[in-house]
Amino acid sequence: MSAKRLLILSLAGATLLASGFLLGRLWQKTPPVAAVHEELVGRQTDAALVHRLLEEDLDHRLFPFSAVVEATSGKRVIPLDESDVHRTVKSAIEAALDKSLIPLSADDSPVRQLRRINEASRFFEDALHASINATPGLRCEVPPNRRGESQRSGYPDLKITHLASGTVFYLDPKLVEQGSWTSTLRTFYFEPKDETLKINDDAIHLLCGIEHDGHDGEWKFIGWKLVDLSKLQVRLKAEFQASNADMYGDGKK
Repeated sequence: MSAKRLLILSLAGATLLASGFLLGRLWQKTPPVAAVHEELVGRQTDAALVHRLLEEDLDHRLFPFSAVVEATSGKRVIPLDESDVHRTVKSAIEAALDKSLIPLSADDSPVRQLRRINEASRFFEDALHASINATPGLRCEVPPNRRGESQRSGYPDLKITHLASGTVFYLDPKLVEQGSWTSTLRTFYFEPKDETLKINDDAIHLLCGIEHDGHDGEWKFIGWKLVDLSKLQVRLKAEFQASNADMYGDGKK
């Protein structure tokens, strides 16, 4: 056999071998038909769900807060009334609010060391907690979540129990800048995750808006409003979100 013919046969054999190798790699990379079908069905399901959410126009639909609470926690929102128990607890809250304004408006108030006014909420939570808890016949605490853990974050901030009757009140302090009582910006949030849900009782739900003068770093607190949330109407904001970890992975370039 000539050298030329031997070279041609060798090249042909190498080509066949390479082709077989490439075909094998392609076969390995090609997903099974069932997997492709499953992925397509998943995408179609996601798309259908997105369309349904958009059709609901949730940003403009109103829901009674009481209905949201009952649907997510199984607990009732009890309206505030003029019964002796309700008036006793309401009076204690009002007295605690009045008492908290003066020291937290003082020049040496720890609030003056904060960068943002929103961070001052915890100081009012602590002041209200201490004052109400010192009221005979009442117990004030940070409400535990469904796992039984004391949890500061999330609604509501405080749980007040009228010991003689066992009646429960939930209280959530919010800071409001002077002149913004009628603002349409979102300032109340309720995220009903099962494990971290802090509503474990049929209760009266109250929110206290604490007014400040808006002078950054020199805030003074000048008043408050107590609101019965049994009449509140809320909206559901549907949004798609991602974290830095989702977008950038491990952070490496």
